Amino acid sequence: MTEPMEHGAGAGGGGDVRVTVVMPTYNEAGNLPRMAEAVLGLPVAGLRLLVVDDDSPDGTGRVADELAEKYGVDGASGHRRMGVLHRTRKDGLGRAYTEGMTAALADGADYVVQMDADGSHPVEAVPRMLGEARASGAGLVVGSRYVAGGSLDEQWGAHRVLLSRFANAYARAVLGTEIKDITAGFNLWSAATLRDVDLSTLDSAGYSFQVELKYRAVRAGHRAVEVPIRFEERTEGVSKMTLRTQLESAVVPIRLRLKRR
Repeated sequence: MTEPMEHGAGAGGGGDVRVTVVMPTYNEAGNLPRMAEAVLGLPVAGLRLLVVDDDSPDGTGRVADELAEKYGVDGASGHRRMGVLHRTRKDGLGRAYTEGMTAALADGADYVVQMDADGSHPVEAVPRMLGEARASGAGLVVGSRYVAGGSLDEQWGAHRVLLSRFANAYARAVLGTEIKDITAGFNLWSAATLRDVDLSTLDSAGYSFQVELKYRAVRAGHRAVEVPIRFEERTEGVSKMTLRTQLESAVVPIRLRLKRR
């Protein structure tokens, strides 16, 4: 990991809070520069970006290190704006997020944002999600495709839309949750919620991490709210979704339900 990020200034909206965006990467060298620029350009004082790279063969880790040096320190606080966590293996999105979120909490983050590096999540929604969390006291704010006002890029084919909607309906039915976009990967968490869940005890390695973490947070009594977003198609690179991850996503809700019983 590059030089650790230090505790920093407050975020927009008043009061001192620390917000860290955790962004896992694998072969995202073409997308990362513009994503880093967009995230670090947000009007959120003291916001940091932590890239978690799974030893990408396309050099994403090197690009991330160069960007961390480029953005340097925050002029107001004198603290580093970007860090990079280098993993030596690729063993699932859930594992990468667990390491990144754990590091963010250890660094003193009050809120942690999950965000993809491919540009599919609207960076400009982060201040709105943070504002919602602070105003409502919610422990989880979901950037949702499936609440009123949410939408999907028209480039998504009908089969992908149906698969996504089915996955959400299936997980909701099995787990009995009211979160409409429980598979969403664009989420803002309070530090208290993540500590209550205990990231080290999560079982899911792949995309089903999104479902397990939300489910366990709600079961622990933390409030979840959803804000509408537009989900865009990636402009560079290829999707990391595989048949194995889809199968895991089908099994995990059942396993969680049985464990509850």
